[in-house]
Amino acid sequence: MAYPNQSFNSNQPLANPGWIINPHFCAPYPVDLAIIRKVLTVMNGNFVVTDINSNILFNVKGKVLSMHAHRVLLDGAGNPIVTLKQKMMSAHDRWQVFKGESTDASDLLFSARRSSMFQLKTDVDVFLANNIKEKVWDYKVKGSWSESSCVVYAGESSTIVAQMHDKDTVESILIGKDKFMVTVYPNIDYAFIVALIVILDAINSSGEGGRGWWFDFSGGAD
Repeated sequence: MAYPNQSFNSNQPLANPGWIINPHFCAPYPVDLAIIRKVLTVMNGNFVVTDINSNILFNVKGKVLSMHAHRVLLDGAGNPIVTLKQKMMSAHDRWQVFKGESTDASDLLFSARRSSMFQLKTDVDVFLANNIKEKVWDYKVKGSWSESSCVVYAGESSTIVAQMHDKDTVESILIGKDKFMVTVYPNIDYAFIVALIVILDAINSSGEGGRGWWFDFSGGAD
């Protein structure tokens, strides 16, 4: 499954392509997403995801700091795709992701949590809903968010399924927004990758007092 010496322009598909949220969000080629965070609305967790032509693909709405922290991922037309809900009393900042606007256990798609309680680098474990025992993660996020170097891996392999790279522009600075790019590899559900980014932002906001994209991943058991 792994790409040898993977790079952003790799067109080699995964050996076992699949989808997690919807097959509509899987493409047979790499997809570049622009993640634009609105600084003035960070406390509400709002940001926009566009393609390289600035077409809006997703919006994120929700509150980070509340008794029942949650966010909703919407498509470009404003339709809810998934609801992300923080599991209360979770030592490792576990977030659960459900279909549409549901929060029922039967609609759970996946969950993500910090790998350990104390970390200097990003390390988040992702478990699909059918992975009940969670002895092995289905996806792993590693890297340094502050250095725009986060990478998403498939399982315990070295297969890269998505990777972040910085995209600072004069325009983004002038209008008060943070912007970076995420490349999603072929046949990977890019809505799933966006949902992971939403979770990472939420974990950081709760752990760093809502300072936004600065990810110092500490994480672990529930």
